[in-house]
Amino acid sequence: MSNPDHKDLPERIELETRDDPDRSVIWMHGLGADGNDFVPVVPALGLPESAKVRFIFPHAPVRPITVNGGMSMRGWYDILGMDIDRSTDEQGIRDSAATIQKLIDFEIERGIESQRIVLAGFSQGGAIALFQGLRCPTSLAGILALSTYLPLGDSLKEEMSVANAQVPIYMAHGVSDPVVPISLAEESKKTIEAAGVDVAWSTWPIPHSVSPEEIADIGRWLNQVLEL
Repeated sequence: MSNPDHKDLPERIELETRDDPDRSVIWMHGLGADGNDFVPVVPALGLPESAKVRFIFPHAPVRPITVNGGMSMRGWYDILGMDIDRSTDEQGIRDSAATIQKLIDFEIERGIESQRIVLAGFSQGGAIALFQGLRCPTSLAGILALSTYLPLGDSLKEEMSVANAQVPIYMAHGVSDPVVPISLAEESKKTIEAAGVDVAWSTWPIPHSVSPEEIADIGRWLNQVLEL
């Protein structure tokens, strides 16, 4: 177990469904949002009343985003061009992945077993969830990746953690997403499956967003992987 410097942990919102949580979900927002974005989703997930889950919603750092004219906003990494899978801010991705690993380590330090931690994220946050979840040195309960893709896919086979070679992954995407093309998500799914990891996949008749039906489906998946 690592012992992270707590001062290095990101600003975040924490929401516990009951006292003394024994499971955690670390949920990362998309570009330009912040940790508040998915807080309202928690009661809509339909988790059992007995579930003791700590939801952690970290805030990404504020940084200039090249594709938005250099405007500063919260982002897990820079977007250098419209071809988001080719113009890649590798250092930003790896830095944010390391930050999220510190949160995982902190949850373990707080008494949550690694196998009871889910990494989740939407758009950019989902990209970091996939990237680090597949590289996490300890087994996770699952990876939830919404309206997103796997960055730096070429390095996956070389860097993938043996501990998460069979981690449950759920990817969901809107069929009319104008921000992250569904074709990019489908290609990411193939990359992950080529590395030997199964991916549960669903599509929804929505743009770059989540729907109530999708949230209910996510709740069922969380109930399963967290054994609630």
